Amino acid sequence: METTYVPNTVFPGPTPISVHTYSIRNTPISVHTYSIRKTSKEASQANKISPVEDLSPTLKADPCLIHFCNVLISLVTVKRKRPKTSKVCKSKRLQRDKNNLRPPHQSLSSSNTFLTRLAKMKTLQSFGLLFFFTICHIVTTGVYSQCLKDQQLSLLHLKNNLTFDDLGSLVSSQFVSWDSSTDCCSWIGVTCSSNGSVVGLDISSQHISGGIDSSSSLFDLQHLQSLNLADNSFVEGSRIPSAIGKLTNLRYLNFSDNHYFGKIPFEISRLTRLEILDISQSSYNGDRKPLEISKFSMLFQNLSNLTVLNLDGNNISAPVPGFFANFSKLTTLNLSDCGLRGTFPKQIFQVPTLQTIDLSLNTELRGSLPEFPKNGSLRSLILSGTSFSGLLPDSIGNLNMLFTLDLSECNFTGSIPKSIGNLTKLVDLDASSNMFNGPISSIHWENLINLVHLSLYDNHLVGSIRSSLFSLPLLPYLLLSDNNFSGQLPETFNVSSSFLTSIDLSFNHLEGPVPMSIFNIRGLETLTLSSNNFSAFPFNCPQLPNLTEIDLSHNSLRTFPVFLRNQTYLTKLDLSENQIQGQLPNWIWKLDSLDYLNVSHNALESLEGPFINPTSSMSRLDLHSNQLKGPILIVPPNAEYLDYSKNHFSSSIPVSICYATSLLALDLSSNSLSGEIPQCLAAMSRLVILNVRKNNITGMISNLEFPENCESLQALDLSQNQIEGQFPKSLARCRWLKFLNLAENQITDTFPCLLKNISDLRVLALRSNNFYGGIGCPVVKTNATWSALQIIDLAYNNFNGEVPGFPLTTWQAMKGNRDISDSNYIELSSLGHGHISTSTSAALNPNEPAYSDRAVFTFSYEPAITITSKGLKWDLAKIISVLTLIDFSCNNFNGSIPKEMGALKSLYFLNLSSNAFTGEIPSSFGNMRQLESLDLSHNKLSGQIPQQLANLSFLAFLNLSNNQLVGKIPAGTQISTFPRDSFTGNKRLWGPPLTMDNKAGLSPPPLNGSRPNSTNEIDWDLISVEIGFVFGFAVAVGSLVFFKRWSKWYYRAMYKILVRIFPQLEERIGPHRRHVHINQRWRR
Repeated sequence: METTYVPNTVFPGPTPISVHTYSIRNTPISVHTYSIRKTSKEASQANKISPVEDLSPTLKADPCLIHFCNVLISLVTVKRKRPKTSKVCKSKRLQRDKNNLRPPHQSLSSSNTFLTRLAKMKTLQSFGLLFFFTICHIVTTGVYSQCLKDQQLSLLHLKNNLTFDDLGSLVSSQFVSWDSSTDCCSWIGVTCSSNGSVVGLDISSQHISGGIDSSSSLFDLQHLQSLNLADNSFVEGSRIPSAIGKLTNLRYLNFSDNHYFGKIPFEISRLTRLEILDISQSSYNGDRKPLEISKFSMLFQNLSNLTVLNLDGNNISAPVPGFFANFSKLTTLNLSDCGLRGTFPKQIFQVPTLQTIDLSLNTELRGSLPEFPKNGSLRSLILSGTSFSGLLPDSIGNLNMLFTLDLSECNFTGSIPKSIGNLTKLVDLDASSNMFNGPISSIHWENLINLVHLSLYDNHLVGSIRSSLFSLPLLPYLLLSDNNFSGQLPETFNVSSSFLTSIDLSFNHLEGPVPMSIFNIRGLETLTLSSNNFSAFPFNCPQLPNLTEIDLSHNSLRTFPVFLRNQTYLTKLDLSENQIQGQLPNWIWKLDSLDYLNVSHNALESLEGPFINPTSSMSRLDLHSNQLKGPILIVPPNAEYLDYSKNHFSSSIPVSICYATSLLALDLSSNSLSGEIPQCLAAMSRLVILNVRKNNITGMISNLEFPENCESLQALDLSQNQIEGQFPKSLARCRWLKFLNLAENQITDTFPCLLKNISDLRVLALRSNNFYGGIGCPVVKTNATWSALQIIDLAYNNFNGEVPGFPLTTWQAMKGNRDISDSNYIELSSLGHGHISTSTSAALNPNEPAYSDRAVFTFSYEPAITITSKGLKWDLAKIISVLTLIDFSCNNFNGSIPKEMGALKSLYFLNLSSNAFTGEIPSSFGNMRQLESLDLSHNKLSGQIPQQLANLSFLAFLNLSNNQLVGKIPAGTQISTFPRDSFTGNKRLWGPPLTMDNKAGLSPPPLNGSRPNSTNEIDWDLISVEIGFVFGFAVAVGSLVFFKRWSKWYYRAMYKILVRIFPQLEERIGPHRRHVHINQRWRR
């Protein structure tokens, strides 16, 4: 027997890690390790059990010989005089000796006790008994006999039927020793009993690919007590063989990380002697289905001898049965990432022997924590990523052996109990992303001297931050961000014991000056104080020799912290969104290691000179949203990201920008720059983003020549300038282009069909130019044309002709057949120190820790665009990920609206106003269920409003005015709730909200009995009769008025007719008529 002590050099935990290795004939029998886990994934790996456990029951020796050796040892040791002890001490010693005794099945030999006694004997006595001890040790440990022939044949047959992957055939050497000419008990991975039966088999990590089925000779080894097949490369479709149920003597079974498929066979329930079972699949691929465990309760309820159960990474999808609480020997229960649901039984937490429980990554698993008994045995409690809720009980402080407590991403509420300070062996405490509230200042953090990981971020904790948190001797990272801590930081604390390298207090309500005590933490590398209300720094701050990153954004600073000029190793400096005024000091450019500088959203007015060689290491410079003016003078030669937008820079774009050959993104928007775009900018092969919108740029866009290998450009925004010329044909080379915005210029050309092969195009904005002609392009025999298109804006041009229907069928993103959730940004990556975050143009990669030393720098660029929607003009600073829009307004399109447009089920905004569209509104528009705004006004549309438009439940804006629509507005639907202005200008349209009279120039409703659509055609017969009657009447009346002879003849004729009909008229009218006639003659 050999005992090895390994000191703790990795995790400075509460106790050292001891590894005891017992070996007989170079075969390991038992390995005991103790490790500390930081994450649930590491936890699942740390709980993997040694493939061969104590197998001493199979190592049998003659009891008489064992008794003889024990008597011999007793005779020797009885001669030593023991000091007199009291009865109390004696009882304690007897109890201690009793606790140290192992049952026969847990010890390798009775001579283990003899080793201790032998060390206390005199030297002469030790040598005198050495010979007897050697004999007794050999006898009591047992002597292997040769491997049984049938066992050897079974193993050889197993070997010959195994297949290996390519790597296994090169590196696997274990099976080389499996030779028929040697004793199988000496083969690597094989353990035998004293009678030659194979009791242990370990063929883990051998790159076995073919799998093992139920007909394998493996299952002829009926004496097997330990079987380890873990970490092989079984091909997809391999299943755990049901014949495993034949090995009823198994105590240890490990099938972990084998890419098994299907269900776990029910025959495992027959292995009632199992003590350790590991079927975890912690490393299976995301596209591979994990094992399914059906009938969870029936499968494991008979395995009451289990001490370790690892099932993490499998698909259980069932509640956890309560019978685990009756497993009196259970020490480890790992059910991480198993799809568990329901409520977890509280009583399982109270199993007296339970030391490790991991239920993490089961989002549908609910539960709460019970009251824990005093001196509980739990050492690791991991509930992260579950739906556990309720209070954290004060009795958590009774778990004095606890070294891992992970409650992150749960729903716990209430305060963190003060008793946490009693867990002196705690190494890992993660309570982040919960709803804990209340103060933490009453907790005695100074007692947690073994704490290595502490995360309390993303809660609702309040109050001040206790100074002892900054002085824990083993804590490297203090993560308290996203809480409601307030007040000032502690002025003093014991920095001599501080081990901190990273402090993150961002997104709190801390205020006042940053205390001098922070600058006494000499090992500090990262300081994140963003989104607080800090106002100043001490004037004479000492240099922090290891400081590399500092984030002071979103505070109330008014001047540049002077201490920064001495931080020679600083790589990241973020002072954005403060109240800093005046000049940007020139000493910043002398910080040789500075890689990222962000001073955006301040009130800076100028750059202090002289500009002596800006640091060559700077790759990211963000000056946007200040009041900087004059020409652009600072261009770091190794820049990858430059943002000068939203300032008052003037003059032309400097050609020196082209010398930054590593440039990925250049944003010059919203300035007063003039002149032409340098040709060298378009020729930069690595450039991903070029944005010069809202300037006074002139020149011919056709002069821009994009490179032949234009593999990088993804966003080009030249909008709102005075650029002229034709569309640059070389832009078709940029096949990865996503955003193209040329709006509000003076470009004159036809529709750019040359872009039809750019399948990833997402935004095309050509509004307010001089484009003309049709938009139909030659048919491409593919369905991939613009499949990612979100926004197409052709408004305010001179396009004409019909809108073709076929291209609409290829716009898969608008049809909802393509995921565009990530299409609102362009991701840029480069190797750099840590990560940056700006308020408008960049975003942290959430998968990386805030304290990473050197990682892939990742940020996203979100282009702006101007759209017309709901009758208003909108400037979108960011394109919403789900925004989809078609704007063809203010052109000369004619013909009918293509019915294919109704298939765009994910379209949000549609504007076809101010064109010459004819025909009816397509009824297929009722399929556009996501539509929020529809503008068809100022066209020549006819017919009725389709009833199907009532299906548009999200429609918030509708304008059908100034068309030739007829009939009744659909009543009882959302359409009738829109204002009158949505329907005016349609003379034969009626119904609410329009009035029923002619006061508004509307026609009354049709006569009763007439069909509503009977007025679709003009009744020329009726109109001709009316016109003829009016014309004849006008001729007759006009003749009487303007021709006197005709009027006299008319009156005479009428008089004669009337007199004949009414003779009495002659008596009344005759004298008067003669008097009139005489007067007329006299006047002549």
